[in-house]
Amino acid sequence: MIDPHSPARTPLAGHTVLVVEDDASIRTLLTSALGAAGYAVASASSGQEAMFEAGRRRPDLIVLDVMLPDTDGFQVTRDLRAQGVYTPVLFLTARTGVEDRIIGLSSGGDDYVTKPFHVQEVLLRIRAILRRSGAPASTAAGARPPLRYADVSLDESTHEVRRAGRALRLSPTEFRLLACLLARPERVLEKAEILQQVWRYDFSGDTRIVDTYVKNLRRKLDRDAPPLIHTVRGAGYCLRLPRDESHGAPR
Repeated sequence: MIDPHSPARTPLAGHTVLVVEDDASIRTLLTSALGAAGYAVASASSGQEAMFEAGRRRPDLIVLDVMLPDTDGFQVTRDLRAQGVYTPVLFLTARTGVEDRIIGLSSGGDDYVTKPFHVQEVLLRIRAILRRSGAPASTAAGARPPLRYADVSLDESTHEVRRAGRALRLSPTEFRLLACLLARPERVLEKAEILQQVWRYDFSGDTRIVDTYVKNLRRKLDRDAPPLIHTVRGAGYCLRLPRDESHGAPR
């Protein structure tokens, strides 16, 4: 079992990326390209190896093939999340259906690239994910105060989320989604706006990924507490107290 609180790995030049791909030619292509781009690279060719390397190397990001010889990438991601490991995951797959994309992202992945792919696209997606998920070190002059609403607090400098004093374990994407909602409490946010703020692009115009992640976030945020994330039919989502506990309509 992977210990999410294990000691920090040995410092390496740049970020560490774990490439999990059973096709040796693709694995070599990606590891070479990532190494040339300045990343420290580890590799694996199966789900079992991926779990071992994720625990040993503690990578900053995992490039994960969906079709592996012993399991699939979706299950690997679920297993990592179940063990409290929220390393960002970029899926690689030949599956192009929207439903497969939704399944992959709802399993805890952060992005999705279909095969055949252009190496430059993979590198750009990796940079974008690391930029979104990285938490800059706080300083006395530049630390941002925590975002707060009702009994929820989100600290972007420490990447900590609490509700009624209870710590919540969120994936990087769930964290960004909650930060987006907390930055505009009691305001209705359209799904397209959430896509732009959280994912930076529109996933080919399909907003169902927002619905999937809102469902995942609700399961963690609203467990044993009054619901805060509300669906506004035909519009989007709003972070607010239940009507009998809030004051007035959403702004």
